[in-house]
Amino acid sequence: MFERHSGALPAPLQDAAAAALDDRRALLLGGLTAADTSTSTILIARAGGAGRQGALPVALHDTAAVRLGRSTYLFGGGDGTKQLDTILRVAATGVTATVGRLPNPSSDQAAAAIAGTAYIVGGYTGSRWLDTIVAWRPGTPARVVAHLPTPVRYAAVTAAAGKLVIAGGSLPNGSASDAVLEYAPTRGRVVRIGSLPAPTTHAAAAALGDVAYVVGGRGSSVGSAASRVVAVDLRSSRIQRAGRLSTPRSDLAAVTLGTRILVAGGRGTNGIESGISELVSRTAHVPARRVARVPATPAGNVYAYDRANMLAPVTRTALPRIYVPNSESATVDVIDPHTFKVVDHFAVGALPQHVTPAYDLKTLYVTNDLGNSLTPIDPQTGKPGTAIPVDDPYNMYFTPDGRYAIVVAERLRRLDFRDAHSFHLHHSLSVPCVGVDHMDFSADGRYAIASCEFSGQVIKVNIQRERVVGVLNLPDGRAGVPQDVKLSPDGKIFYVADLNAGGLWEINGGRLKTVGFLRTGTGVHGLYPSRNGKLLYATNRGEGSISVISFRTRRVLRKWWIPGGGSPDMGGVSADGKVLWLTGRYSGVVYAISTGSGRLLAKIPVGAGPHGLCVWPQPGRYSLGHTGILR
Repeated sequence: MFERHSGALPAPLQDAAAAALDDRRALLLGGLTAADTSTSTILIARAGGAGRQGALPVALHDTAAVRLGRSTYLFGGGDGTKQLDTILRVAATGVTATVGRLPNPSSDQAAAAIAGTAYIVGGYTGSRWLDTIVAWRPGTPARVVAHLPTPVRYAAVTAAAGKLVIAGGSLPNGSASDAVLEYAPTRGRVVRIGSLPAPTTHAAAAALGDVAYVVGGRGSSVGSAASRVVAVDLRSSRIQRAGRLSTPRSDLAAVTLGTRILVAGGRGTNGIESGISELVSRTAHVPARRVARVPATPAGNVYAYDRANMLAPVTRTALPRIYVPNSESATVDVIDPHTFKVVDHFAVGALPQHVTPAYDLKTLYVTNDLGNSLTPIDPQTGKPGTAIPVDDPYNMYFTPDGRYAIVVAERLRRLDFRDAHSFHLHHSLSVPCVGVDHMDFSADGRYAIASCEFSGQVIKVNIQRERVVGVLNLPDGRAGVPQDVKLSPDGKIFYVADLNAGGLWEINGGRLKTVGFLRTGTGVHGLYPSRNGKLLYATNRGEGSISVISFRTRRVLRKWWIPGGGSPDMGGVSADGKVLWLTGRYSGVVYAISTGSGRLLAKIPVGAGPHGLCVWPQPGRYSLGHTGILR
């Protein structure tokens, strides 16, 4: 990383709280002026400069801020005479409101957000140092969820890979810490993962992807500012120097904006500074919205890592379960696949549509469409967590590099690119069709093909540029009702199920052209590859059957009928490849079907309107979303 100076604040400033507004702008709240007095100024900063945007109710310094949903929240701080316990909501317009209280009045804390929850770390009450991690969500009381190994002030804190990174800070004995700690909300405990190159306090932190960067700071004494930038890689647990600031600085603000880290103000060798700069990777000539190439797959088979029982290490300890979202009941039923029995049942948001595995395979998300939320499920325990607010999540996918979730906002005609861990909105893409709902990605991950159910179209989305680059009207025109989308193993053909046409359109994604049609049955809806990558199962919801298709010959080999009829909809294949699990959309049941014989093994009653069930665990290295597109 190197520092590139780009603008200036209206006046010198240190110890301001910072939070991103979007991928270009940040809010800077309060802080200390060149006269070393607290300020109430609210600034909107970007690379080229900053402007005033209102004022806080009181002048504050050494507070902490995070972005949750569409609002920024400010926690505690000092006003020059005392510590405060207020939680303020700060709008981009500068309007503020008190919305909660911390467990203790405190300043000198730091904060970050994970999955719609703010975590406030350490601090000082005016008489004692704090060792707490406090969790808070809008509308709920703040509560202590964990304790640090020792009390700390002025730690550098950010979130990466769904975890808090807590680096350095001032200790009660007057020294600076070199500890790098990790807190995973799903586990509820703090662990030390390494050490900084030197004891550091009064540093800032921000994350790019799964890497947290600790920026600047100083030692235990004033005047010992450092220029180090240290990278903490959450995937490899490596901690190493990653560049340097152009001049030593402590007490600066740092916030992630897109693919860069905005740095503002701070205390340098000549006092409090007013500069704005960006920390940029030394490979910054690469386009900002670059998508990493998908890892190569043997013999051009995109399903090569989805074979029977090829479980990634993170999924091997997951509970074997079938998670069933009941759209009309606003519940999830959990089935034990060994006993064919419902073993758990819990409420979620309104109109849950699908259960989607996270890119890193560590979490499952229920997409609560009308509830405007995601309910996370821990696959290690099968238990739900606190809902995460997002707009209109009919379905959800992940970019092939794992950086963004793509929330399919069908009702709003949008694809919302959100951070894959925090779900902060990065880019909202309006689509030129009606009823966008299912998609799959090209073999190289550069584009996706998405179906538009209510306008008889499919669209092509350039993932790198985050824009629609093509629209294809299906041959049936507006009579077409396209549904699920699946890529052939060789990456040459996208199969698009058309509920009204009773078959699958074969589409060349590169040219965005229809090259064939494969008739399956009435009301075809869901598409699922077999574990050996040779077959495609197509659910014919309107006639109660499943078509078994050969990828090689592009022909229907056989058809399995559900005894007594049914409405097979969505689901997935078991990890060993022996059972096809499907919801009975209009029958209030789940079907377990032998993939060897097509025999119905079980018909399990569940809630009303079961839809996009998820079989877990599933083989694969990473998830592209839906109910389990793993590669």
